[in-house]
Amino acid sequence: MKTSLVIMAAGIGSRFGGGIKQLAPVGPNGEIIMDYSIHDALEAGFDRVVFIIRRDLEKDFREVIGTRIEKVCPVAYAFQEKEDLPAGFTCPAERKKPWGTGHAVLSCRDIVNEPFLVINADDYYGKEAFRLAHDFLVENEGKAGKFCMPGFILKNTLSENGAVTRGICTVENGYLTTVTETGGLVKDDKTGAAVEKDGVRTPIDPESIVSMNMWALTPDFMEELKDGFPRFLAGIEEGDLKAEYFLPSVVDGMVKSGKATVRVLPTHDRWFGVTYQEDKEAVINAFRELYAKGEYNEKDLYAK
Repeated sequence: MKTSLVIMAAGIGSRFGGGIKQLAPVGPNGEIIMDYSIHDALEAGFDRVVFIIRRDLEKDFREVIGTRIEKVCPVAYAFQEKEDLPAGFTCPAERKKPWGTGHAVLSCRDIVNEPFLVINADDYYGKEAFRLAHDFLVENEGKAGKFCMPGFILKNTLSENGAVTRGICTVENGYLTTVTETGGLVKDDKTGAAVEKDGVRTPIDPESIVSMNMWALTPDFMEELKDGFPRFLAGIEEGDLKAEYFLPSVVDGMVKSGKATVRVLPTHDRWFGVTYQEDKEAVINAFRELYAKGEYNEKDLYAK
């Protein structure tokens, strides 16, 4: 059974000091975080990589990673543009960014026709998560509505340098029951984790299971995205230029309506990523530790 790795790399990276955070080198030979995700996915058994990018990033993206990965495995590109909307809708001239992670995956609708794993470009998930996701897709033979999600612990996914957004999950008997996209999540010295809004911190369980936008999905999910996007757009309040069509929200809707089940697969690997420019040094050091443990080949990451 063919399976694809879909990488969401169209983010503007505004919190990364104006740079393109997805293309920041973190490895000993200039490797970027995506390199490690691709390596781990191919090692787990995925067959193809699909990059979701913006057209204005294409030249830099191909130079930094795209052309190189094309020598390792089949590659396809999807372009997320804020003007890519259903008939009857137009993008406000004042809107600066595309429409979120659900919109990003929807941009693959004509490219991905097989079971797939979607991830963020600037997150390191660890090898175990890719193995678990690939094995699940194969064991379930890509059956419609049979999804899974490697689950991470909230306290292990927070940045030292500012607030982040995570999908807070409720899990029963190993299956996802709800996922709530929650912003303003910060580390808290007293409670471990909190939601910060207007300078006020509200404690939240630091052991909560969270979605890191790592979802193993089947092709029918594209139809759900397509059907739900017009409803999302129609429900945006007038003047709201930051509304986003969140991937976890679409999954949550499918679970609640009985259209899908999501098996939560706990992973013991450490997650880390670059949300803020200040995160980069910690990520570089984390990769040094992984190389020291022999997890990766320092001379050639993709060497067999």
